[in-house]
Amino acid sequence: MGPITILLVIILGALLIMVLKKLFERQPAPPPPPQQDLSRLSIADARVGDSISISGGGDNYSDLDFTADRHTGYEAGENRWFELSGTYKERRVALDVRNNDELEVRGFLDGKKYTIEELGLSEDDLAQIDQRQNTADNFEWDGKNWYFLLSREMGAFRDGAPEGKGFYGWEFRSEDGQRYLYVRKREGEPFSAAVAVQLNPADITVLRP
Repeated sequence: MGPITILLVIILGALLIMVLKKLFERQPAPPPPPQQDLSRLSIADARVGDSISISGGGDNYSDLDFTADRHTGYEAGENRWFELSGTYKERRVALDVRNNDELEVRGFLDGKKYTIEELGLSEDDLAQIDQRQNTADNFEWDGKNWYFLLSREMGAFRDGAPEGKGFYGWEFRSEDGQRYLYVRKREGEPFSAAVAVQLNPADITVLRP
């Protein structure tokens, strides 16, 4: 075996040792993800199982406390938002959470549902409002004028389900801007309406067990 051949064997052997060493070297574990500060959770971070407290949101201006047991995601066109709900004093309450340009929270706190007849509206009234899409449209109910915001097909996705249930929805806002009226129509079901109040996100505390 000539000197050149011996040199090549040595070089190849060294390269083989380096390759084997790299293969058997233990790769360093990736750094752990940053831990979320559970003492600073906002309602935008909330999920099922969290305890939620709304300062002054309960009966007689007491705090309203509930544990979220349902999460429903909504979509309407490009808009996405979610709703968390639970039980407070044997009635179901819910928070509508929208985090687009800024965090906005609306609370369904009284557990009440209304028919459109109780609102003084008919199916034809809603159809005409939907056709006009005019934010000047309004009607009077419960001592307030309610102004049309939008109406369109929407989808609801319960607890992360990949397939949602569609419905048609109308949204109105009271003239003082503090309350929202939602009207929904699901196929095969009657119209249903509920009122939400505007909430300050700073008044909502989220605790995770």
